[in-house]
Amino acid sequence: VQLQASGGGLVQPGGSLRLSCTSSGSGHPLTYYAAAWFRQAPGKEREWVSCITEKDTITRYVEHVKGRFTISRTNNNLVYLQMESLQPEDSAVYYCAADYGEYSCSNRATDYRYWGQGTLVTVSS
Repeated sequence: VQLQASGGGLVQPGGSLRLSCTSSGSGHPLTYYAAAWFRQAPGKEREWVSCITEKDTITRYVEHVKGRFTISRTNNNLVYLQMESLQPEDSAVYYCAADYGEYSCSNRATDYRYWGQGTLVTVSS
């Protein structure tokens, strides 16, 4: 399974972006997996941001993005991360990840086998 993340860019503080993740290649489409977003800022460790289960669309968020970020998925192989009220500290390379998880999803990077290449989000005036 190959994941592709897109939608990053430069945005002013207070602005919004929507990141997308889709899959290609052999194996099941993204629809069959739990999915997550992680981010990594320069000089910092990779941080879990959010995840969504395969079924029942149960969602989880790291505390400091709750109320600002929304993860969602469609039936046509897409997972989104809608980001609102962006702040400079949200600047990072954002990665999507996926693995099996019907009714649960993990906040640990080691629990995901499939990763996208990352998309850069820069929040700056």
